[in-house]
Amino acid sequence: MDMQTHIEEKLTAGLLPTFLNVENESHMHSGPATDSHFKVTVVSEQFEGQMLIKRHRAVNALLDDALANHIHALTIHAMTPDEYFEKAGAVPNSPECAGSSK
Repeated sequence: MDMQTHIEEKLTAGLLPTFLNVENESHMHSGPATDSHFKVTVVSEQFEGQMLIKRHRAVNALLDDALANHIHALTIHAMTPDEYFEKAGAVPNSPECAGSSK
């Protein structure tokens, strides 16, 4: 199973999102980065009343093994359905990789 599918399955099972988008951004980075740089947009009612840090911790906890062994960079956009609606689904671009020559 590729890492993108692994991330999607873990977050779907753990957060029951109303919307989930996992983008493999490895191609944006220099060097042999493959299946190691991801951007996650996850919208879940479970985030209601939670501060952003708690939302990120929930995502990180679900992906703990992958973060420890496979994922080099993970951009997380964790929102409630109302927040996602207010932003019209727009999320910022991921920051450039410090070692990127692209």
